[in-house]
Amino acid sequence: MKTIAIFADVQNIYYTTRDAYGRQFNYRELWKQLSAEGKIVIANAYATQKGDDKQHKFQKALEHIGFKVKLKPYIQRSDGSAKGDWDVGITIDVMDKAKEVDVVVLLSGDGDFDLLLEKIKTDYGVTAKVYGVPGLTAKTLIEVSSVYHPIEENLLI
Repeated sequence: MKTIAIFADVQNIYYTTRDAYGRQFNYRELWKQLSAEGKIVIANAYATQKGDDKQHKFQKALEHIGFKVKLKPYIQRSDGSAKGDWDVGITIDVMDKAKEVDVVVLLSGDGDFDLLLEKIKTDYGVTAKVYGVPGLTAKTLIEVSSVYHPIEENLLI
C-alpha cells in the first residue's frame, strides 16, 4: 500500500476556487479519493489565523477530516493587502517528510513550489501530485508534477 503525504496551501486553494468557480474546495472528497489510493500518513493544512468564528469552524472541520492545521497570524498591510505566506513552512515540511512516503500531494497553484517538487522527485523518487485550479495553476508547477489533477466540479462544494 502506498503511503501518502498531503500538504494543503489553504489560502491559495480558497482564493483560486472562489475566483474561478465562486465555490469552495471539498477537502472531504479529496480525502476520500486519496484514501482509496493508499494510506494517508501525513496531512497538513496551512492557513492564516484571523480569529473569526467562520474560519475557526472551517479549521475544526479540517481537523475532523484528519488534517493537522498549521496557523500563521493574519497580517494586514497598511496598503490594505494581506499577508499570510506559508511557502517556506510548506517547503520545510515537504522536504522533511518526502523521504518517508511514496506520494506527496500538494494542493496549490503557486509556481514557487516547482523547484521543490523537482527536488523531491529527484532526491527521493516520490510521486508528486498537484491539485490546482485550471488557468490559475502555474504552468511550471503542472509541468514538473508527476500527475496534475485539475480542481473541477467533483472537488467543489
